[in-house]
Amino acid sequence: MQTRNKVLDDISQLMTNAMGVAQGAKTEAETAMKSLVDRWLADRDFVTREEFDAVRAMAQKAREENASLAARLDAIEAKKK
Repeated sequence: MQTRNKVLDDISQLMTNAMGVAQGAKTEAETAMKSLVDRWLADRDFVTREEFDAVRAMAQKAREENASLAARLDAIEAKKK
């Protein structure tokens, strides 16, 4: 018949509790680090991806309009000659 050793049971329980505390500390550290990085990025005034894409689309449209107006101007100048 096998008997359980009280000391080994206590050590096992202590190690299990220590792992739970370590996991909680890891989660808390990750949350704190993410918060710190988010605040640092917010302070740098970086643009969001959506803002960048909107400005890029506006620039593309302006380039296309510029090319169209340049072609019209060339046509008008060609008629004058």
